[in-house]
Amino acid sequence: MAVVLWKVFTAGAEPQCDFTGGVPPLTGSRLQYLIDEIVRERKQMMKMTQLHAQKQAFFNTTRVFKKSVPILMGVLMLLALADTLIPKQTYRLIFSGNWFFDPLIGAALGGISGGNPLTSYIIGGELRRQGVSMMAVTAFIVSWVTVGMIQLPAEALMLGKRFAIVRNVVSFCTSIVIAVFTVLTIGIK
Repeated sequence: MAVVLWKVFTAGAEPQCDFTGGVPPLTGSRLQYLIDEIVRERKQMMKMTQLHAQKQAFFNTTRVFKKSVPILMGVLMLLALADTLIPKQTYRLIFSGNWFFDPLIGAALGGISGGNPLTSYIIGGELRRQGVSMMAVTAFIVSWVTVGMIQLPAEALMLGKRFAIVRNVVSFCTSIVIAVFTVLTIGIK
């Protein structure tokens, strides 16, 4: 900034011979030059800062990704194990048709099982074919995708314990509410 001011006050200025130590007056052209120089330096600084921030963000993302890969692989293996250990026919025995317990049990089983949406739709269709209520199936599907008890340790490690627990509790309660509203809206029991 001092360099810019020095350029402005000395550019085209005639030497002053007064002993007051005064500075030549800041005319319109000098003022415009001062503004242009400040804007140019500011843009150059912003460009360098943005480039540095982008490099830093890339390196941070790479470092976090390297740390996350082993955790994510473990979560995927646990999900596959749980999906294999719990047979699909077991779900039919658990649901009784009760409007209070079915969504609660559906949300709990979906949260414990966990998985991707495509699998949940297939399982939900099979449960409906076996006579499980729409409310239980809806709670199961929503909580299957949103609640993750299996991946809770990894989520707590990456995003914080409090956040992971609060997110899962809110998702669990929301899955029950969504199931009730879905059944009331479409009218299928």
